[in-house]
Amino acid sequence: MDSINNNLKQQVELICMDCEYIGKVKLNYDFYNGCDCYSDGDIEDEMLDIVKSNKNYESILSSDETRWPILYHFSPFRVNIIEWYPFEKDANILEIGSDCGAVTKALCQNTFVTCIELSKKRSLINAYRNKDIDNIEIIVGNFNDIKIDNKFDAVTLIGVLEYAKMYTNSANPYIDFLKYIKSFLKDNGKLIIAIENKFGLKYWAGAGEDHTNIVFESIEGYNNNQNVRTFSKMELKDMLKEAGYSNQKFYYPYPDYKLPQIIFSDNILPKINELNINNFNYDNERITLFDEQSVYNELIKNKTFDFFSNSFLVIAS
Repeated sequence: MDSINNNLKQQVELICMDCEYIGKVKLNYDFYNGCDCYSDGDIEDEMLDIVKSNKNYESILSSDETRWPILYHFSPFRVNIIEWYPFEKDANILEIGSDCGAVTKALCQNTFVTCIELSKKRSLINAYRNKDIDNIEIIVGNFNDIKIDNKFDAVTLIGVLEYAKMYTNSANPYIDFLKYIKSFLKDNGKLIIAIENKFGLKYWAGAGEDHTNIVFESIEGYNNNQNVRTFSKMELKDMLKEAGYSNQKFYYPYPDYKLPQIIFSDNILPKINELNINNFNYDNERITLFDEQSVYNELIKNKTFDFFSNSFLVIAS
């Protein structure tokens, strides 16, 4: 009897050796190669300490904190990008690029969320900040290497599509990445994308490109960078159509998708003088070539706001 119990114990240990639980959150390391290839650096150790010690995020943000990783990962505005979306109860959601979990909690209200994240440290931050929630599994590794049998009601790419070329070995990495994701969607499933607009007004006004901090980088076609790409509305529509997503609905997070305070749509567009949260660039210094609110007013009058929106949120199926 003892030998049977010992064998069972050994089997359980073998099953669990590639996973870990933080509270109720399961971390799956089956596809983790040991490399945290995407990181904000040593500040992530501080962020992990913050969530482990249950510090109040709002008190940290209301202090003199100015470091972009802290502001970005802990800002309460992050959830605005998706918290409003009416997911069906008990929906199955795949969050690709779950980062440090800023959006995960908003996704897992009455749903089950499978997170995929390259970085073990970021996954631990996510797990600790959501440790009391029992409907989250975090798989650590490159999405393209991970084997998942499930089909999902929704797949989210929030700040992810622009990096597809770095992790997809293909002649057409962005389209092939979108095609691959389609295989994980149920027949009526939704793909949800949040991404910067390469022609966002702030870039014309002097802000550096969000990923490279090079002024006019995206407007000029990324001549100096081959790894990161954002897209115009037309380019996104064409890519999605080619990848098999014929139904598309565009939304316009303002001032951008990272810290959105208002989300417009083609049915509800901004009014004159409504776009007055400009001249910001939390992660880098910037120059200012013109008054963005005045230019926005002219774009609104001429019905071209959607072309110059700083970010897009796209629901596609």
